[in-house]
Parts: sequence; structure tokens; C-alpha cells
Amino acid sequence: MVQLVEGAAAPDFSGINQHGNTISLSSFAGKKIILYFYPKDNTPGCTAESCNLNDNYDYWISKGYEVVGVSPDSVASHVKFAEKFGFKFNLIADTEKVILQDYGVWGEKMNYGKTYMGVIRTTFVINEAGILEKIFKKVDTKEHTSQIVKELLIK
Repeated sequence: MVQLVEGAAAPDFSGINQHGNTISLSSFAGKKIILYFYPKDNTPGCTAESCNLNDNYDYWISKGYEVVGVSPDSVASHVKFAEKFGFKFNLIADTEKVILQDYGVWGEKMNYGKTYMGVIRTTFVINEAGILEKIFKKVDTKEHTSQIVKELLIK
């Protein structure tokens, strides 16, 4: 499994969003990105995390950040998820798990003593130059915006 580190170049990515458009890292050239990976649409933790980022979307835009979510769910699933909660940002469908693997967030997990492969919830903050500025491996789903702001010392 790939292990990305802060200060490294962010891997390029390309995928289809909930509007059927191709979204790639180069789509955001010169912008800062909050790229978050989550396991599944419409589950409690993923909904809390996505809603927290969406509730603070105007704040992120005002600070020069774009928000992009990625999960292995389908475009159709993302459409329903985004419409249900009114998400203003892109959700990329990575059904083939290419982006997940490139970012090292598809791996072995354990739940109730059972081991399985899944998405390791992680957020990457990418700066304007495409460099990984901060990696969050322990995500506070309910207060993710505050967690990011505190770590990056954004005023």
C-alpha cells in the first residue's frame, strides 16, 4: 500500500463527479484542496463528515479552498447523497478504486473481529502547488472543519 507523506507531491487523479463531469487534480490548478476519502454514502460517519464540510463550504471557499470527496460508491449513489444533503462540492465516484489506491487509503480494516478491505477514512490538504500540506488519518467526522482549521492555523 502507498504511504504518502506531507511535503510530497499529491498524486494526480481523475474521476467522474455526481454531475457526470470529469474532475482531476489539474481541474484545481492554483487552488488549495481539501480532498477527503470516505467509505460509503449515507452512513452515519460519512454523512456527518460530508455535512460538516458542506455546512462550512462558504468558509472554505472564502479561504481559497475547494472541497472534494471520494468514495468507491457509484455516480448514481453520489447523485442521491448530494441531492439529499444539498452538497455544494464535488463527490468523485472511484468504483475501480484507482484514486483510493494511489492515495493509499484502500486497505485492510477490522470490524467486530473480521478483517476486510475498505476505505481508510483520510483527508489530504493539498496546496496551490499540488503539494500535500497536511494529512489527517484520524478524522473527527462531526467537527472536521474545526479539526482542519486548528491544525493548519487558519484565521
